[in-house]
Amino acid sequence: MSRLLVCSPDHYQIAYEINPWMSVKRGADPTVARVQWTALVAMLEKNCGATLERIEPVAGLPDMVFTANAGVVAGRTVVLSQFRYKERRPEETQFERWFESRGYQVKRLPPGLYFEGAGDMLGTRDTWFGGYLQRSDIHAFRYVGEFLGREILPLELVDPRFYHLDTCFCPLSGGEVIWFPGAFDRYGQAAIMDRIPAAKRIAVSEEEAVRFACNAVCIGKHVVIPEGSPVTMGRLEQLGYAPHTVGLSEFIKSGGAAKCLTLALD
Repeated sequence: MSRLLVCSPDHYQIAYEINPWMSVKRGADPTVARVQWTALVAMLEKNCGATLERIEPVAGLPDMVFTANAGVVAGRTVVLSQFRYKERRPEETQFERWFESRGYQVKRLPPGLYFEGAGDMLGTRDTWFGGYLQRSDIHAFRYVGEFLGREILPLELVDPRFYHLDTCFCPLSGGEVIWFPGAFDRYGQAAIMDRIPAAKRIAVSEEEAVRFACNAVCIGKHVVIPEGSPVTMGRLEQLGYAPHTVGLSEFIKSGGAAKCLTLALD
């Protein structure tokens, strides 16, 4: 993950409630959100060496800032998301135009089949995992796997707070993963433990999971992680990673953090 797609929070707000984190009444502070997003992109570019590409934000699409949900990219092919909630579906056209204008081959799933992009599909060097039940459909991964030529291991997400895979599971460049076991059913836990050696699994506590410790961005040995997870940061340092913290409280109010705000383009 060295080339990332981001979208500035010009129109970001909590305008509806489609996950347990969102509260229209509480809302989000747009000024603080802008400061936090700017700090995040500066961290990615200056400290981690990432190349950022930008898509223009669109009025009326407050969650477009969470570009991880645009689709999943492999080479010059992108499998576009099909959102479960109607509030986010207009984003699909915007992302499709962006990818097509840059020469990507855009793949669409059959109508009525929900798939929410890199929010629900993540991989290690050897295995790709797909989170399902809350947002993406398990049957979507058959099509995604065919489009991209990859086997995808489905994982059922059982905790509504961790509605996307990237809120509770983060692959690292060395083959390790940060994960919150309580977000998965026992079969999903067993599948992860079967595919990822114990020495490479960093299990986070519930206390740090709800601070979005798993919603991190790994670029080489750099890991950008939301603030408030000192135990996870310590584990990362022990494994030779350089963790960088950012405050993302205004985006966590919508159920997203560092990973949700980026989409890997390579």
